[in-house]
Amino acid sequence: MTKPVYYAAVGPVLNVFDIDVDSAALAHRSVVTLPANVQYAWPHPSQRYLYVASSNGGPRVTGDRHFATALAIDPATGDLRPHGEPAALPSRPIHISVDRRGEYLLTAYNNPSHITVHRLSADGSIGAPVTQPETIDAGIYAHQVLATPSNRVVTLVARGNDAATGKAEDPGAIKTFAFDNGVLRNLATVAPGTGLGFGPRHLDFHPVKPWVFVSIERQNKLYVYELDSVTGLKREPLFIKDTLSRAPEMRQAAATIHIHPSGEFVYVTNRASDLSRFNGQPAVVGGQNDVAVFSIDQNTGEPTLIQNADGHAIELRTFGIDPSGRMLVAASIAAAPVREANRIVQIPAALSVFRIGDDGKLTFVRKYGIDTGAERQFWTGMVTLP
Repeated sequence: MTKPVYYAAVGPVLNVFDIDVDSAALAHRSVVTLPANVQYAWPHPSQRYLYVASSNGGPRVTGDRHFATALAIDPATGDLRPHGEPAALPSRPIHISVDRRGEYLLTAYNNPSHITVHRLSADGSIGAPVTQPETIDAGIYAHQVLATPSNRVVTLVARGNDAATGKAEDPGAIKTFAFDNGVLRNLATVAPGTGLGFGPRHLDFHPVKPWVFVSIERQNKLYVYELDSVTGLKREPLFIKDTLSRAPEMRQAAATIHIHPSGEFVYVTNRASDLSRFNGQPAVVGGQNDVAVFSIDQNTGEPTLIQNADGHAIELRTFGIDPSGRMLVAASIAAAPVREANRIVQIPAALSVFRIGDDGKLTFVRKYGIDTGAERQFWTGMVTLP
């Protein structure tokens, strides 16, 4: 029987939690500290190693210390220990993943938008970067890099940026690259029109069908594309759906996306964390902080919104689903002041635990308050032990 563990990072500290799926419960087990604040992490296909991107940079902060670190995973407990020396990175890494064969580490950087590829040694340690002979077209504000199921194409989701005072909108796009022995070659740009009004964040691949589900952060949408043998993704989406259950009351943003292990459902988090004034005090007033649940038509790939499950916390950035598909854990970034009726309540950061029903819908079970202090709970994820 496979055993899942849940990892949750607060600043540079990566916490290990045991999981009881039957009880939908977590139990804190151990910690490991990274060289800087954790940005993202990804397991090796063997599940024996976890690769962690860390940086002292962050949103609107450049930073000057950036690393990729390999951690060995204890196969019995999920405990983590350093495995080799951290690799220095050129700028803040915002996403990290491993190719399907476990031979290369892919890292995405948001500012400047870029990708690097590092070789992975046979023992799982991080090797030298692969020299790229071609200038990479990484779009604007890269946010996720993943190899497609064939491992012959790499996708880079470039979010773009909203317009701001004195600054026009930056277009978003999904960039695709041919991938061969660690070398990337520009392949295609997938975006409606010029990419304006299109702000993708993350994507996930259906486990058996040739469908790609994309969370569109800046427009609160779910796009569905079809894989393509030439361009990686076909240029026109199959379907476009709203992730919100009602018209937005404030600035909203879609976030992480994961497909259920069965391939029958897809989950996307909605976030609302901007502060308004209530009785003269800053507070989150309204908005949706929830998990949007979609059923997937297994013949066409069309998603149908069947639930928006309250996250019981503010700004759910990441979440994970256990391999049996019965439990979902979502993590909020930090504490926030929230209006409740005629008062302001401080809502702590949390790990919100849900049961997943046979119909894909979520039932809230409990949440664990997390004291983030001056840090953020920036990344969490579910990993199955080998």
